[in-house]
Amino acid sequence: MAMSEIPTVAVLGTGGTIASTDTDEGAEPTRGAADLLDAVPELAAHADLVVEEVAQRPSFDMDFETVLALADAARDAGADGIVVTHGTDTMAESAYALDHLLDGTVPVVFTGAQRHADLPGADGPANLLAAVRAAGDDRLRAAGGTYVAFDDELHAAGAVRKLHTSRLGAFGSPAVGPVASVLRDGIEFHRPPGSDAPRFDVERVTATVPVLFSGIGVGDAGLRRALDAGADGAVVEATGAGNATAALGEAIAAAAADGVPVVVTSRCPAGRVQPVYGTPGGGRTLAESGALSGGRLSAAKARVKLVLALSRRAPDPPVEALFPPWTGAAHEETT
Repeated sequence: MAMSEIPTVAVLGTGGTIASTDTDEGAEPTRGAADLLDAVPELAAHADLVVEEVAQRPSFDMDFETVLALADAARDAGADGIVVTHGTDTMAESAYALDHLLDGTVPVVFTGAQRHADLPGADGPANLLAAVRAAGDDRLRAAGGTYVAFDDELHAAGAVRKLHTSRLGAFGSPAVGPVASVLRDGIEFHRPPGSDAPRFDVERVTATVPVLFSGIGVGDAGLRRALDAGADGAVVEATGAGNATAALGEAIAAAAADGVPVVVTSRCPAGRVQPVYGTPGGGRTLAESGALSGGRLSAAKARVKLVLALSRRAPDPPVEALFPPWTGAAHEETT
């Protein structure tokens, strides 16, 4: 199909706030994706729309089975672009997962809402319109990749984070900023779209990966219990530029020595982990012990990546090659 023709955009619904209404038990996803489209008649001017309901759940209860089903639906859609309506709590994680599960040739744009439809100033319709416009945009269709469209900004899946619990502009990309801004009369790109995230062939998720936190007085018991229970890997949300307590650092070194991958991230919302401190638990000590660098990834995204990497049908390249070096010399999936 020529790029100048109106594109076909598949809208895949998964629930979330954008699909929620008030009930006696609180807000719950009750509206299907077709209902969301009916509420925004302007969409018809931008794309031929097809719709599929993949799930109907709040994203704080999202699971990998649903994410894999979502990836299958995106592959089978046969559309020029994909829009996924999704809850905001784990939207960045699901988008990041699909960035690794799909081949990247068709743009996938996640969107949702901070205010459900029963509230004044509900933001779902505007976000949905922006997502459909982005998914059908000629430049994005040529580049492919996975994104989050929210509050008139388009963010790359590798960089985006939810930064506020309730503000309408909840999402940001601390490392690099948004890929584009969605304007009334077009889309203004700030940097080239696209993604070169490694692709993982995952039929089902088989790996268990807990996330451990480092802070004042944190010991090694949590990590050692997780490993004794059969964890296949772990992610440590460390302090600063990737530092842990001495006790936790020793447990990380022991896990690495046993061949269990442990990815170190920072609990800071911006910046990357770096091998600076050589004391017990310091970043340099962790790097030399064999711990993997999470680069600029949040702990949540590092967990998604490690779970998918350990669940691949073909374990090549090795897991350690999928994470950036501690020195920051390699690409860190923030495009």
